[in-house]
Amino acid sequence: MKIAGARIIVTGGARGLGRTFAFDLAGAGARVGVCDIDEGALDDLRADAEDGGLRVWTMPADVGDEASVERLFAAFVAEAGGIDAVVNNAGLNRDGLLVRKTGDEVRKLPLAHWQAVIDVDLTGVFLCAREAAFHMVSQGTGGAIVSISSLSWKGNVGQTNYSAAKAGVVAMTRTWAMELARYGIRAVAVAPGLTATDMARSMPEEARERVTSAIPLRRMAEPAEVSHAVRFALENDYVNGRVIPVDGALRL
Repeated sequence: MKIAGARIIVTGGARGLGRTFAFDLAGAGARVGVCDIDEGALDDLRADAEDGGLRVWTMPADVGDEASVERLFAAFVAEAGGIDAVVNNAGLNRDGLLVRKTGDEVRKLPLAHWQAVIDVDLTGVFLCAREAAFHMVSQGTGGAIVSISSLSWKGNVGQTNYSAAKAGVVAMTRTWAMELARYGIRAVAVAPGLTATDMARSMPEEARERVTSAIPLRRMAEPAEVSHAVRFALENDYVNGRVIPVDGALRL
């Protein structure tokens, strides 16, 4: 897929990695639509894009809500004249051990924390991929579904909900690659490791050093390096059904 002129939705794109993806793709000539639940952050994104000579279409949306996702994709398709790719980036964390004993008290991971992550990180990816595929098949022009997983898809302490969701993203990606290839639609997952987002940079220096010491490259990924993997997944038309790790060899 040629990025220039491609019509691409980035979910959860108002900040963090999603913002990087949106600006990189728009800078490469794509017609980018961004959704987020934070309307104020979307306004800031659009203003910053305009200041940089870029145009980014925005719309508030909740990726975990079916009707909201349907409205988002219908509106973008009407605006852009179609859709060629979606980058499923929207996600959240509600970390915690399955059970934890403190003194004589044993606490359980709240069901609400499980459900919140599953709703966005798994159901949200399903809904956005399904809607993108619906429009792509209707157009008959093919396309790509790139979903952000995580190195945690193989399991991680304190992340039962997040790991389950990200493993589900990998399984769905492989399934969609087989189902949708007949329509010229590819599905690829990108699995970042620890990445130097604003949140990570705000960690105390001691904690940051402890985290990075476990990475063979001895540093976190830069957002631009993850974005480069997303662009590769979009541009290489023979990459399909695969997980692209961007983790500095933290998980082999």
